[in-house]
Formats: sequence, C-alpha cells, structure tokens
Amino acid sequence: MLKRVLRWTAIALFVLLLAAAGFVFAQVSAFDASLAKVYDVPPPAIAASTDPAVLERGKHLAESLGGCQACHGNDLGGEPGEAMGPIGVLPAPNLTRGKGGIGARYSDGQLARLIRSGIKADGRSVRFMPSQDFHWWPEPDLVAIVSYMRSVPNVDRIMPDGHVGVLGKVLDRMGKFTLDVARRIDHEAPPPKVPAPAPTAAYGKYLAKLCQGCHGEGLSGGKIPGAPTELPIPTNITPHQTGIKRYTEADFMKLLDTGIKPDGKKLDPFMPIEALTAMNEVEKKALWAYLSTLPPKPFGGR
Repeated sequence: MLKRVLRWTAIALFVLLLAAAGFVFAQVSAFDASLAKVYDVPPPAIAASTDPAVLERGKHLAESLGGCQACHGNDLGGEPGEAMGPIGVLPAPNLTRGKGGIGARYSDGQLARLIRSGIKADGRSVRFMPSQDFHWWPEPDLVAIVSYMRSVPNVDRIMPDGHVGVLGKVLDRMGKFTLDVARRIDHEAPPPKVPAPAPTAAYGKYLAKLCQGCHGEGLSGGKIPGAPTELPIPTNITPHQTGIKRYTEADFMKLLDTGIKPDGKKLDPFMPIEALTAMNEVEKKALWAYLSTLPPKPFGGR
C-alpha cells in the first residue's frame, strides 16, 4: 500500500514539474519573440533646439521627472545597473554622442520615440526603461529633453549589454515586472490630453505614474516579485494607516525636499532621492494632491 502511494505521489510530482517546465518554456519563448518584434511606429518629426528656455526645461526633466540622471548618471554616460538576481542585470546605456553612446546612432526623432514609445532605433523594444510612465509627456517636453541630451558633453564609455534571466522573462509575461516595454504601450492611441502643470490632483495623477514601477499600480507597495532580498521593499504611499495616512502636506514636502521621513529616518538610497528633490514646487504639490485622493489600500497590494 505504501509503495503504491509513494509511486503515485512520484508520478504526480513528475507531472507537476513537467507542467511547470512547460509553462516556463512557453513564457520565455513568448518573451523572446516579443522582444524580437519590429514595431511599425515612425519617429515623431521633432528637432533639437538650442533655445536656453527649452534646454532648461530639458535639464529639469532629466534631473527630476525623467530620472535620466538617476539611472544613466549625472553625465548621462551610463551606469552598470543593479544586479537583480535571477531577474537579470540591465545596465543603463550611455546617452551621449561619445564612444559607446547611443546619441551618435539615434536621430532626434528616434530619441523621442525611445522615450515616449520604448522603441529603439532598430524598431525593437527597449528593456526595462519605463517609457510607459513617460508616454503621456507632451511634445514640447520631448523636444526639451532631447535638446538637453544633445547639449551635454560627450562621454566615452562602453556599457555591457546586460541580460534578462529566466525569472525576469516569466515575471514580465505574467505582468508582475515590466521588462518588455513597448508591448505595454498602445502605439495607436493618440497622446492623452494632459492638464497644464498645476498643483492639482489632475496633474498629479500623471506624475504618479512615475511611482508605479516600484510601488505598484495601486501604489500600496510590497515586495517586488522575484527581487533579491537585498533590494528594499517599496512602501505604501496611499492614505492608509500602513501608508501616508498620518502625513501632513508639510511632512510630504519635507520628505521630497530632504529625503527624511516624519519619524526622522532617511529614505533608502534605492529611492531616486535626487530626482525627488529636483522636482519643482508645483510638481510636489500636485503629487501630494493626487496621493491624498487615493482610496486607502493595505500595504502589500502593489
């Protein structure tokens, strides 16, 4: 009797393992096929400007909302990226026209398409870069940030290609972690009608898209699926008792201005603190206005 039970248990485990292997193989194959897809999305017809006001706006976007410097370095010459265990490692490329930089290979329109649509010069999807969070940017902002990228000094720095691990591919296909970026964007939809920058919840709703990559679509935080244990767990930024319910607007402004929480503790360095502090007053107030209107959600719902 015991031998029969053990035999059937072994058979059941084998079938489960076989099914799991088949599932993983299917997800990895789908990821690879999607990343190889060439998108028929023409680059926007824009040209870089040398107007000081445009360059200043581009510099602001690169330092704050775009997070360009947080990922690609203060010189935009690229960074090695965080090792994310079995998810993979994805270096941030050199954006300048120097040796190893993509700036020399991309037209102004192709750079704008990369930012807005997550599509590289060869028509394929970029990996990991959160273009889905920038897709709402109006054309003047695209012109501004491309113009600023063209204005920075060339950096000679060749970055490695990096890789996406099996777990990263599976999590992407399951919608748990975005690595195949262009697939997440509706390229046929017209750009959304974004309200003018103002300290309102309506404008803050768009700014908060930049928070979703870490804090989740619901902004309630929780462990990033598949992330190594050394990565910090994103917090809840909804007005729940496990989130920012006890924050005042002054507390929130101090957090963004200094990186210090109401309890006196500093934000984890994993947070893009420099990008947060570089936001202007209108953007900070708009983000607070929007987060304050969210339904409270318990921590961990992401």
